[in-house]
Amino acid sequence: MDAQNLSCLRAGLPLSPEAALALFDALEPVDPADLRGTWLGSSVATGHWLDGLLEACHWVGKRFDGPEDVHPLLFRAFDGTVVRVDPGRLPTALLRQPWVGQLAPLGGIFPWLVKLLGTRQSRARLRLTRHRGRDSATMIYDQLPIHDVFRRLDPHTLLGVMDLKGMERPFFFLLRKE
Repeated sequence: MDAQNLSCLRAGLPLSPEAALALFDALEPVDPADLRGTWLGSSVATGHWLDGLLEACHWVGKRFDGPEDVHPLLFRAFDGTVVRVDPGRLPTALLRQPWVGQLAPLGGIFPWLVKLLGTRQSRARLRLTRHRGRDSATMIYDQLPIHDVFRRLDPHTLLGVMDLKGMERPFFFLLRKE
């Protein structure tokens, strides 16, 4: 494994998309059963237009209750509560647009709107899929052409890659077990 890229990632320093993919490819796969619980999320800076956008909107992370019961988007509302967001209610076509990252300064509005997007139902599921030559846990959105594939950095930290149909390059993020 490339120790320099791993050190940069752990320090929160930017990685090139190529370095992030090389690191992702070198990491161990994840068994879907190991994901149960709440995981806190953060972007990995790779120069992707989504870098920092989720954090600006007060993204918390993801929750895995079982293979058929996954809450892919948790956000903090203005009153501090965590809301399970229905991704189908978001304008996900914007995720493919490089200019969408420029909306990050408006992220402070999102906690005031997030409860309108909430759901109690799970909106994703977990499967073991092959991505970039290895089988690993993958979160598959119910309503959207998005697969989040996970690899293990350490027992409590995962590197995820969002694979969205039609998006030229992947978006990378970290998940830390709560």
